[in-house]
Amino acid sequence: MIMKLLALDMDGTCLNSFSKITDTTMDALRLARTSGLELVPTTGRALSCLPHQLRHTGLFRYVISSNGADAVDLEEHKTLFQSLMPADTAIAVIEACQSPDVKMAAHVRHEYLLQGMVLPLFGRMIYGQDAAQAKAVPNLAGSIRAMRSDVEELQFFFLTKKARERTRHIVSGFPDLSLACTSYYAEIYSANATKGTALSAVADHLSISKEETACIGDGENDIPLFQAAGLRFAMGNAVPELKAMADYVVSPNNQDGAAEAVRFLLSRMAGL
Repeated sequence: MIMKLLALDMDGTCLNSFSKITDTTMDALRLARTSGLELVPTTGRALSCLPHQLRHTGLFRYVISSNGADAVDLEEHKTLFQSLMPADTAIAVIEACQSPDVKMAAHVRHEYLLQGMVLPLFGRMIYGQDAAQAKAVPNLAGSIRAMRSDVEELQFFFLTKKARERTRHIVSGFPDLSLACTSYYAEIYSANATKGTALSAVADHLSISKEETACIGDGENDIPLFQAAGLRFAMGNAVPELKAMADYVVSPNNQDGAAEAVRFLLSRMAGL
């Protein structure tokens, strides 16, 4: 089967631990595009915060952002899929979880809103140019209320283990929400918003079957993506659950595992 679409997770997959896409990985992505693969960045980031190295490259037309809350056609400025968290629900979660040991952010209208000044400072230190589009707001719940917009995603960053467990417990009381959690942060979004659902919407739009779709990922939020793709590559740094679902496990993100997966995929296609 010739693959037609490759969904690419960003952080922990295409980006190394310094939040950079290496020249090796960029070269592999260019080769994939010139070989006819439709490249679809599939990320937990807000649309405005896509890696700056990918912007204006012409390598992609479709983007899945905010863990599948949005899938857009950038060329036609068209939304292909959207599943948002009601503003009232987002505000209720924020207010219930508000605490000195939790730092908060939200994706609203494709923008990245950060409460206070600490997160923007750390964002610039860690993500560099990728954080340039983020906006600091004094009160996240108040900003969402004023914007009168539903929310693509909430992001909470934990300063203590207790904060993580408290957030898990609170979010479990909202059955219409999903939570993907690491040791230090959580992504919260509509239960109908998954990378897999959004990928299926993009593939259907392009008349591409599941069997013609491949993906690369590393995190818990990539599990639905793996369920929607016909060929699955897990990074060497991926969570165990994802590795168990993968057709192939490649090198970690700090060793250009994404480029390895792309080259393997292209060589497999050439051999058909």
